[in-house]
Amino acid sequence: MTGNKGSEQSVSFQGRHDLVRQCFHSAGYVFAKHAAEIMKEHGITRVARLASNENPEPPSQAVLDAGARLLSEANRYPDETQVSLIDALRKKYGDYHFVTGVGMDGIIETTIRTLVEPADLVVVSTPTFSFYRLSAIAHGAGVEEVARNLDYSVDPEPFIEACEEAKLAFLCSPNNPTGNATSVRTIKQILDRIDCVLFLDNAYVEFSDYDYGSLLDEYENLIIGRTFSKAHSLAGLRVGYAFVPSWFRSYYLRASTPHTLNSVSAGSAAIALVDQDHVTRAKERVARWREHYTNRLKLPAHPTDANFVMVDVSPYTSDEAVEKLASMGVLVRSCRSFRGLPDHFVRVSIGDDWENEMCLEALNGL
Repeated sequence: MTGNKGSEQSVSFQGRHDLVRQCFHSAGYVFAKHAAEIMKEHGITRVARLASNENPEPPSQAVLDAGARLLSEANRYPDETQVSLIDALRKKYGDYHFVTGVGMDGIIETTIRTLVEPADLVVVSTPTFSFYRLSAIAHGAGVEEVARNLDYSVDPEPFIEACEEAKLAFLCSPNNPTGNATSVRTIKQILDRIDCVLFLDNAYVEFSDYDYGSLLDEYENLIIGRTFSKAHSLAGLRVGYAFVPSWFRSYYLRASTPHTLNSVSAGSAAIALVDQDHVTRAKERVARWREHYTNRLKLPAHPTDANFVMVDVSPYTSDEAVEKLASMGVLVRSCRSFRGLPDHFVRVSIGDDWENEMCLEALNGL
């Protein structure tokens, strides 16, 4: 009897797609394939993992030791305000106001939750990281996408015009997936003429020659998002942070999901923050290999200020090139899902030396 009842109940709820919000009926964030999937599919034993813009160097021993120590205290909830990590950020960067989150994604999502009411407008400079749009729509906002120039630089005039009715705007620099950075002068020009909040995503800024910190003291509508996932090698721990205006922080904390950033991640990030040698090695590796891609790659590569290169693989489509490269043991990111970008680009992370050599050979063999 009980079994039949359970069976009837499961049948009655089968196919109840009408219960799901419309914004989740279409595709969500697109992930790259996993290395294990590629190895199984193509019968290979080693894959160059160049799809996710990770740092190929593991965390330092000091970070590993801190993580192990903090794991022994995992029976306790983390500090909800992350005082130790924020103190470490202030020690490194100065007396700014900071918030933390579960990766840059967590910072983005909580910022939208803090500021955006249903039907408010969010502006996004495209092509770019898709999560800005996805998260804004999930919170009931309208999204206006402002196309970049043909060289993927930002034209400030249409961006400023779109911001007139907006609550929040997103601009990524260096931009994902194109790799190019927007000048401090252009960001300042935008900030001088908008009233909404500008979220400047600086996930890859350590690999560039740009520093937007001077703008923080001048503008009360600027948020600069950063992450430990790239230069600091903590992608698996998911630690994001942001420089925020003084008025914003208390509201952000109210909007945050309680205890999202765990104590192991936060404590490890505080230790990683002081290891400048680790970041310097990553920057030097990236700079060296960006030059190799420029000089040795036969395909057109877009100029980049980040730890990845966007490569034009035409006449192949993005997905076709990804599949061909995967069969050769090289995992890169298809750019098909980046709105506003033609479907003949792949994004190639700069990895370990052997991975980069393998990738260059495979790309030149397409």
